[in-house]
Amino acid sequence: MKADKNLWVLICVCVINSLGFGIIVPLIYSYGKKFGITQQTIGLLTASFSIAQFFVTPLLGAISDKFGRKPVLAISLAGTCLSFLLFATAQNVVMLFAARILDGITGGNISVAQAMISDSSTADDRAKKFGYLSSAFGLGFVLGPAVGGLLSKFGMQVPFFFAAGIALLGTLATMFLLKETYTTEKRAERDKSRFTFVSLLTTMKKPVIGTAVFTGFLLTMAQFTMIIGFQTFSVDVLKITPTKIGLFYAGFGITGIIMQLCVPFFTKVISSKAMILLLSTIACLAAMFTAGFANQFLLFAICLFVYGLFNGLRNPMLNSIIADHNDPKKQGEILGVNQSYASIGQTLGPVAAGLITVWSVHAVFFLSAFFILTGFLLTFRLKSKEKQNTC
Repeated sequence: MKADKNLWVLICVCVINSLGFGIIVPLIYSYGKKFGITQQTIGLLTASFSIAQFFVTPLLGAISDKFGRKPVLAISLAGTCLSFLLFATAQNVVMLFAARILDGITGGNISVAQAMISDSSTADDRAKKFGYLSSAFGLGFVLGPAVGGLLSKFGMQVPFFFAAGIALLGTLATMFLLKETYTTEKRAERDKSRFTFVSLLTTMKKPVIGTAVFTGFLLTMAQFTMIIGFQTFSVDVLKITPTKIGLFYAGFGITGIIMQLCVPFFTKVISSKAMILLLSTIACLAAMFTAGFANQFLLFAICLFVYGLFNGLRNPMLNSIIADHNDPKKQGEILGVNQSYASIGQTLGPVAAGLITVWSVHAVFFLSAFFILTGFLLTFRLKSKEKQNTC
């Protein structure tokens, strides 16, 4: 860790990138209202980013397999910078949608960074490094809303300009401080097959990788279903203030970061990454199911603490399993496909939660638990296939 300068640069880039995203997320609705954005259209605005990311992220990953990780990561961060500037200077709804779609199109930051980690790690330390990367993203998401809230006091456009500025810093750090991990020699060994969008389907047919990707999709959908339940439950049932809700959510994010930093301990004690995922999913399932019966703050907070803690193991384990069973020449493409399905989970989760809240706010947590249960059952398949070399 001490000698891996590239890892430290990637961690800094990831913090900068996720900080910028975290800054604007809580402000999109209130900022967009002056352009006519409603409670219904805010979902479409959010979905436009995820849909664009679904189709383009694996393509960016495939391009990074051909031309290298560094230029694609720099272009992705530059696109994020431009999207924030476009959002800050928007004059109508069309410009808001264009800004979010642009960010989605160039939003290959996560998968390319993961590919760089995979390039420079072994099966023994890959989960640990993915944990550090996930912690970096998590830190930015936790700090972002607080920074955005403070900056919004100086004007609603200020946070978006600030987000553009730190995205620019990430671009410069990538260009001048990051060392290419997928060298010319490695790219020369790559086969000549070209990426097609059929990969979004063929990847799912691979016994281990396909199962891991679909498990990640379900667990991501569960998390974003829970987030809608968290917001409505906190306001309508617990009746706590927006400031306390922000602190509560920040605490939830911090628990995940703590667990991600403990990944080296878990991989040392339990050699099977699938088993770690299985055990953590059980804990998440129990916490989310219990949250459905909560009516008071203490029980709800305990459930969210347990869920946030063990959910922090999800991405490091899944990404490591995918990388361990993948062709090293196609890490960017497959990790991009994985991120594409995660982005759809981020879209479908809130939609499903919004529909079921009509019945009961408690039902949201039971729905999230159902998605986790389905993902939990799939971890048994991952466990049985873990020792095989097949993708």
